[in-house]
Amino acid sequence: MIISANIGHLLVLGVISLAVTLLMVPVVKRLAFRLNAIDYPGARRVNTIPVARMGGVAMFVGVIGALVFEVFAEHLLNWHGFERSSWVLAVNYKGVLVGLAVTMLVGAVDDVKSLKPSTKLLGQIVGASIIAASGVLLSSINNPLGAGYIEFGWLSYPLTVFYLVAFMNVINLVDGLDGLAAGIVGIAALTLFFIGMGKLRLEVAMFAVVLLGACLGFLRYNFNPASIFMGDSGSLFLGAMLGVISLLGVIRSSTLVVMVATIVIAAIPIADTLVAIIRRVHNHQPIQQADAKHLHHKLLREGYSVRKSVLIVYGWTAMLAFGAFVISNLSGIKALIVFVVLAAASFAILLRLGIFEPVLRHHYNRRRGPIAHHHDDEEAGADASGESDASGGAGEFDASDGADESGAVYTVDGAGGSDAPDGTGAADAADRSGKAGELA
Repeated sequence: MIISANIGHLLVLGVISLAVTLLMVPVVKRLAFRLNAIDYPGARRVNTIPVARMGGVAMFVGVIGALVFEVFAEHLLNWHGFERSSWVLAVNYKGVLVGLAVTMLVGAVDDVKSLKPSTKLLGQIVGASIIAASGVLLSSINNPLGAGYIEFGWLSYPLTVFYLVAFMNVINLVDGLDGLAAGIVGIAALTLFFIGMGKLRLEVAMFAVVLLGACLGFLRYNFNPASIFMGDSGSLFLGAMLGVISLLGVIRSSTLVVMVATIVIAAIPIADTLVAIIRRVHNHQPIQQADAKHLHHKLLREGYSVRKSVLIVYGWTAMLAFGAFVISNLSGIKALIVFVVLAAASFAILLRLGIFEPVLRHHYNRRRGPIAHHHDDEEAGADASGESDASGGAGEFDASDGADESGAVYTVDGAGGSDAPDGTGAADAADRSGKAGELA
């Protein structure tokens, strides 16, 4: 009976988050145009009309609206349906929301004024530090090799901050096609909701369901063809929320179920991010160097349209999400087997798409010296698609890197086309966030 009441209560919160987000998107669009937080048409963009950024502001307001309703519902409506006995009392939830707000605002300012990567990274660290100081802290985990716990001591704070900032930038990087990031995060949130309910971790379920509602509300406007882009305000906020939810699952029990599940579900953007870093280091390029070799570029190069590419990633993420849910209900060797199967299947798909090719290919000829990567440069020029890679991310990924909804897509359906070379200065002057335009 308690579980039934809790589910009903949580679903109401999810609907509120969805409804508020739906109502806020048009408001944010008007605000974005007033602030000039816009992706303008240009030589490196496909959108033929100016498109607003800052969609993350609408999602943030949707989440906050639902959580504020939860706080006051008991007093205003005499609503006692939500069982709080499993809540993590050590967490200062107001502080967590402040940290999330700081993260979103850093992204929003970047959407308007295009912050320096180092400034943006500092803002992300500040937001993550506030969250960690509020009690959402990776302080200990179960010892996987025996009894007892592994205590992190003073390392808890830097580990937590690094984890949260990493998640912010992983989602920032995958934000490469209309609806891609919001859909992946929505699938993750839905799965974490069920895991949270199954483990009686209602704080996990609550944050997950309001995040799901915000993603669904935003997708109404962001799915291809998108009429608004989430911008850094959205990708950084969504990444921080996912990080918080996964850490909330660790705090009380020190078990890694929710954290591992989150990492498994987000395996696609995580793998794409890691490969991008390795690829650029391997090619002796700055990590912030733009390229067009990400997963969504590869799918477009295979001939899929933008919408089909997004749906393929949705399906792939759903498979991982189902596997993560199964893992959360298993232990020992059985959970390990499922994990290995998912990893092997994902690796095979990535290998088929050629994601690892630039990393695995030898780039040095002993007789002739370093080989110029003409093929890579041509790929970057001919196939740039999606949005801008991580819009600066954590100071690692350049804003023009090909993965934010406002990215450099040079074909309407991803089936080919031409691209202006990366140094198109005049055409980029209007792009205040340094992002290339998104399919609109």
